[in-house]
Amino acid sequence: MQVNPGIFKAYDIRGIYPTDLNEEVGYAIGRAFASFLQVDTVIVGRDMRLSGPQMFDAVTRGLMDQGADVINVGMVSTDQYYYACATLGHAGMMVTASHNPKDYSGFKMVRKMPQLLSGDEGIQDLRRIVENDAYTTPARQGSMTTVDLSEEFITMVLSLIDAESLMPLKVVADTGNGMVGPSLKRVFERLPSVELIGMYLEPDGSLPNHGLDPLQPENRAELQARVPAENADVGFAFDGDGDRFFTIDDRGDFISGDFMTALLGSYLLEKYPGSKVLYDVRASWAVPDLISDAGGTALMERVGHAFIKARMAKENAIFAGEVSGHYYFKDFFFADSGIVPALYILEMLSKKKAKLSELLAPLEAEYFISGEINTRIAGEPAAKMKELAEMFNDGQIEWLDGVSVTYDDWHFNVRPSNTEPLLRLNLEAKSKALMEEKRDQILEIIRS
Repeated sequence: MQVNPGIFKAYDIRGIYPTDLNEEVGYAIGRAFASFLQVDTVIVGRDMRLSGPQMFDAVTRGLMDQGADVINVGMVSTDQYYYACATLGHAGMMVTASHNPKDYSGFKMVRKMPQLLSGDEGIQDLRRIVENDAYTTPARQGSMTTVDLSEEFITMVLSLIDAESLMPLKVVADTGNGMVGPSLKRVFERLPSVELIGMYLEPDGSLPNHGLDPLQPENRAELQARVPAENADVGFAFDGDGDRFFTIDDRGDFISGDFMTALLGSYLLEKYPGSKVLYDVRASWAVPDLISDAGGTALMERVGHAFIKARMAKENAIFAGEVSGHYYFKDFFFADSGIVPALYILEMLSKKKAKLSELLAPLEAEYFISGEINTRIAGEPAAKMKELAEMFNDGQIEWLDGVSVTYDDWHFNVRPSNTEPLLRLNLEAKSKALMEEKRDQILEIIRS
């Protein structure tokens, strides 16, 4: 069958509906998934996208025609889907395009928690099976059962914190008409000391308010204004399928993913002394510094949930954080969740009896980060990264994920996008002036 090979990404399958991904392609991918993994049961959930019912129907027909039984967990967030895969012990397919615009569809696929299918580990195999109609011969016709695990999921995430210890807090949460709203409301109903001011909590695939990616400033602007206006303690933003999470402090300022990783990692080390914490190659020095100050071991890993989850399980790490807002927890099956870090932040603020801005102040005084800056390039990303490595060859150079160069008082990482002709720069220095100088210097080289 002819299919756009570009939909088979590094960590998932994603494309525009119905041009790149439609019912015919979804059906074929369902058959390919059951053929490749040779599994007899697959858990399937979906997000709120308008194409969701059609794509869910197509992929489950493919699975059942290929001989796999389907456990339908309904319209759920991705972390609730991970919970189902982990507790029921089966492979899974989540019909979601995460934070992509509303005309996209896609699949996030679990082999067996915490192992996901990725580009190197299964996704390109699915492409080859679909393109060559290379399906195995099914032994039987599968059937579908429906299971609602939402109550168990909510009980489980609440069990991770000491809910009794929470002091009175006011939270503004924006789920952007994505998948987190319904479960978030039920979680906060069980936290009587915490007042929830909800924004766009109803799932709505037409996205009447704003986009699904809180990393884009326009999608969080309203939340950032609302937190100080309500005199709230903290603001929470979730992406469309709820596996990424972002924090707004009491001033209305957006907190970078690496600063949040540093705070959460050092806090969790109080619960689990001497443990390991993972962070990605883009992160601020604040992460390894705070982790080692808290008596933990900080381990760097390349970007991407397939790599992070595998390394966490291998190292038995308690926590991992990515600059992009993914937070992973050993106590949540080494998976990423949006609701779990939100709960830990409430507990951390209660235990430390401090404003989030106060916890951030020492980091903001010492670490000056550029944030991720994307540049569209015409040439080969590899050639540009090689040029950077040659120009800064007096620094310490690593090629774990893109090129990383480290000096005593500044460092940077430049890596290519997995999906677009972009180079992504993250840079940090020990002073604001040096950060801005080096940022502009590197950008000039990238854009030349």
